[in-house]
Amino acid sequence: MKYILENSIKGIIGSEKYLTSVQWRNGVLITDEPVKLGGQDLGPDPYTLLLSSLVSCTLATLRMYIDHKGLPVPEIAVEANMYHKIGNEGTVMCIERRIDIPDVADPELQQRLMRVAENCPVSKILKGTIMISSTFRTAGTAVRKPEPDNFNTDQQIG
Repeated sequence: MKYILENSIKGIIGSEKYLTSVQWRNGVLITDEPVKLGGQDLGPDPYTLLLSSLVSCTLATLRMYIDHKGLPVPEIAVEANMYHKIGNEGTVMCIERRIDIPDVADPELQQRLMRVAENCPVSKILKGTIMISSTFRTAGTAVRKPEPDNFNTDQQIG
């Protein structure tokens, strides 16, 4: 198996409620929960981080495509939010993403850029099947969480 990241993302939380320190390749990111949920709102919450990943990946992917094609687009804006939708299959998390490129009036180019955005790596991850393997470590031992007997690797998440 080859990991996507050269170094794992590492996080730690102390006794201060919900305040975490997340180490990444070039530094430390502080995360927290909003005041209404008991945090101090000193950093982005997990939902904000998830949507930030989608927004930043969409922007970078569009910029790469636009630059590669030599299109005269000076600025792109993307915003995203999410909500729960209850349907026949149960509760589904829905993400809405709005892409604003004021200098692109051609409907055909807009559709092409939408396809590019839909294919950004984070979009593909969020739309695809995700398997999370957890290990619990204590004083030199590691215990892998057992997978449920009815785990279906073909099941779509999200």
